[in-house]
Amino acid sequence: MAIETLWSNKVRSGLTMLGVIIGISSVIAITSIGQGVQRATELRIEALGTNILQVSAAAAKTGGISQGAGTASTLTWEDAQAIAKQVPAATAVSAFLYRSNIQVVRGNVNISTTAIGTDLNFPAVRNVQPELGTFFRQQDLDIAKAVVVIGAKVRDDLFAPTEIAIGSDIRIQGKRYIVLGVMERKGSVGLQDMNDMVYLPLTNMSAQIVGNNALTGVAINGFWLQSSNADLLESAQFQVTNVLRLRHNIRPPKEDDFRVTNEVDLIKTFTSIMGSLTLMVTAIAGISLVVGGIGIANIMLVSVMERTREIGLRKAVGATSGAILNQFLMEAIVISIIGGAIGIGLGIALAFTAATLFKFPFVVPLWSVVVGFGLSLIVGVLAGGIPARNAAKLDPILALHGE
Repeated sequence: MAIETLWSNKVRSGLTMLGVIIGISSVIAITSIGQGVQRATELRIEALGTNILQVSAAAAKTGGISQGAGTASTLTWEDAQAIAKQVPAATAVSAFLYRSNIQVVRGNVNISTTAIGTDLNFPAVRNVQPELGTFFRQQDLDIAKAVVVIGAKVRDDLFAPTEIAIGSDIRIQGKRYIVLGVMERKGSVGLQDMNDMVYLPLTNMSAQIVGNNALTGVAINGFWLQSSNADLLESAQFQVTNVLRLRHNIRPPKEDDFRVTNEVDLIKTFTSIMGSLTLMVTAIAGISLVVGGIGIANIMLVSVMERTREIGLRKAVGATSGAILNQFLMEAIVISIIGGAIGIGLGIALAFTAATLFKFPFVVPLWSVVVGFGLSLIVGVLAGGIPARNAAKLDPILALHGE
């Protein structure tokens, strides 16, 4: 009877469902997109290794304003080498020196990219290998040879698809370099595109590109430390901190002139932030359900008024108040269930479309579907309860005389 009644008033029923459909689809789509983006970022970080510590030099200050971690010359390549020898939890250490907005030229093509000077441990520590050619060798590092390994995007920008990059000459900051290899594609981590980089021997980067050294040794922006597994990172962090404090003669209350970042903590922090943002936006989307519930309540109240004579007639031929209550309550619940089912389907479709367009994992949490359907049912019961109760309380004689 509820379905027949709703079907006979298709437009009114459809408009009543609209609030529930929008609410449920918004909750599911936003939750799915949020978790998909979160998972995509986690996978990219994991692809670079979750058993990694990043140790950065202190932040330089200009006019009292911090320039960001790694900008001061407080760490040296010798520090990184000492950590590799003295920290038992470290399986490999790779020093790095970077500069953004580096000019790279080939022929009449001129691009701006990021240059990283590093050592032989970089491919193993950062889990990225040359797809074509080779990485530089120890002798290249020893003599600061002008060789370079380029990222996939840099290769696409500088060379035509049919051109061979290996062995070609390019100019970095006006200096000639020979391309040894092209790195495999790794995507982006945060704002950093791993494909839009060039990799140089650390010694060459220090001497030719950066040109600023510490008082003793080769200045670096920091180094990555790899442990055998993520469980050893806390002990590695403790050991690194102690070794560097001894080497830099840092004693309390003097502040450390370096910063240690745990990749596992980074993932946990990011997951927590994304979870909070997704929950907040989902809660805002849930307001649509409240609006949908108000719409159902209004329509059901109008329906009771329109069908006063019908209610009186039913009661006159023996319908109990409970039967009338069930009839109108069932109509509200059916509207909510159908609206919820359409909303779930629409939400999943929107999430799939977004995942396909923006290329992140398609994830639909089961709890979002269960919660969405449960909310639609609750909305139906609450929104239909008062109108159904009003219908059940109508006096049959007065109802039959109603216009």
